[in-house]
Amino acid sequence: MSEKQKDSPNINKNVHPPVVAMIFIIVGLFLGRLVPALAGMNAILKNIGLGMTFIGFLFGVGAFIEFRKAHTTLDPHGSVKTLVKSGIYRMTRNPIYLGFLFMVIGFPLAYGSLWGLVVSPLFMATLSRLVIEKEEAYLEKKFKDQYTDYRSRVRRWI
Repeated sequence: MSEKQKDSPNINKNVHPPVVAMIFIIVGLFLGRLVPALAGMNAILKNIGLGMTFIGFLFGVGAFIEFRKAHTTLDPHGSVKTLVKSGIYRMTRNPIYLGFLFMVIGFPLAYGSLWGLVVSPLFMATLSRLVIEKEEAYLEKKFKDQYTDYRSRVRRWI
């Protein structure tokens, strides 16, 4: 086993968080078509959906900027060089995943369906189980007390 393989989270190489988010967005949109009981909303809620989608995108941009400043990888399967705690990471330990959550809720809302709200807890549980728990174990092993202190001060989601 190479050094690079040892120094990375134990996340299944077939699990990609943006793909997981996209699957849940599609499920929310599909359910809106299939079971329109939670569809047919007014323009205000649709605009809230657009806003949530945009805010979700901004969370991702904020995270990208902080990772670039720290000269470390965004790849959840890769080896990180430093623990990023600045910028958006002062509010949430997972701004990219929080941004995806906003999109999972926001896209269906923008298309007139509340199904994104219904599937969002399952999205959070799936991402936590498949990715976040493994990333956190890796970061704790790699950064020890530094990560433990950060985790005690900053919440996982919000």
